[in-house]
Amino acid sequence: MNYKCPKCDNTTYELSEMRVTGGTLSKIFDVQNKKFTSVTCKKCTYTEFFKAKTSAMSNIFDFFTN
Repeated sequence: MNYKCPKCDNTTYELSEMRVTGGTLSKIFDVQNKKFTSVTCKKCTYTEFFKAKTSAMSNIFDFFTN
């Protein structure tokens, strides 16, 4: 992956994922139906979030390499 931080131009990063609830019913039933993938710069900790499906992790890699 050819990631370059938009803030400090660093090229080292860390990938993470988080799940959050959507609407009111999701909150009531504690269903985490939204998933986001984050890319965090290891130097300055600038973080970008991308909405993703479970199988969309490879699409995020493709986004940074194009």
